[in-house]
Amino acid sequence: YPSRYPRATYAAMISYLDDQVGQIVSKLKELGIYENTLIIFSSDNGPTYTGGVDFEFFESSKPFHNGYGWTKGYLHEGGIRVPMIASWPGHISKGTVSTHISAFYDVLPTICEITEIEKPQNTDGISFLPELLGKDNVKHEYLYWEFAGYNGQQAVRMGKWKAIRKNIEKGNLEIELYNLEKDLLEKNNVANENPLVIEKMEEIMRKEHTPSKHFKLTSLDSLMI
Repeated sequence: YPSRYPRATYAAMISYLDDQVGQIVSKLKELGIYENTLIIFSSDNGPTYTGGVDFEFFESSKPFHNGYGWTKGYLHEGGIRVPMIASWPGHISKGTVSTHISAFYDVLPTICEITEIEKPQNTDGISFLPELLGKDNVKHEYLYWEFAGYNGQQAVRMGKWKAIRKNIEKGNLEIELYNLEKDLLEKNNVANENPLVIEKMEEIMRKEHTPSKHFKLTSLDSLMI
């Protein structure tokens, strides 16, 4: 529901979050295990546009587009590209910044490697422990997203390329293509200039889509290989 005081509410939520993280850190130090604890903090999606959020004031989606169709619930960068903060005294160097591309399903293999437990075989996840330690890390060939909400969407990130298909359940199967190295805001659709890349992206989308009775994208089912 819309907030009567969206700016104050947003600021209070951030302050509350900061306090909660502080309490966790304090307890870890009290127990004497802070130095041996990996803390990972991230967001599950981009910023929301509901509840009277004031994008402009807090620049919550910067540098991406604000609002409906570009942030939470959508597969443009503003909806899926989120920050991650990791703290592990004695293991992660302070102030380091990584551009390693990963997804949340990489967390389980990472924890498995840290705890020396064999990771499940039925996961596409790749441990990013080497990246945390400042070493070379295996990279995904591509990342795939699929979301049945908002008329159905698919997206693929492969190197510098980002492919996205929207309004699938309205019969749209056109694939947009963006070069994120030059066009982070996804303004310039270069699909027509790169037919071979589109062909590869379409192949990945067909391969990765799995029909579901709960999250139906019937327009895609007939395209499966």
